[in-house]
Amino acid sequence: MSASTAKEKSLELKIFIFLTVFLAPLLSVLLVSGLGFAIWFSQILTGPPGMG
Repeated sequence: MSASTAKEKSLELKIFIFLTVFLAPLLSVLLVSGLGFAIWFSQILTGPPGMG
């Protein structure tokens, strides 16, 4: 294994850890909270479901 291959594998591992430990949970929390906010705000404007 050459030095450049070892560097590439190290970089790939760091990127993988960043994606799985930080980015994926952050994006899922933002997505769920954004959807919750959108539903909450739409209910402020239109009233609760079943009231029409």
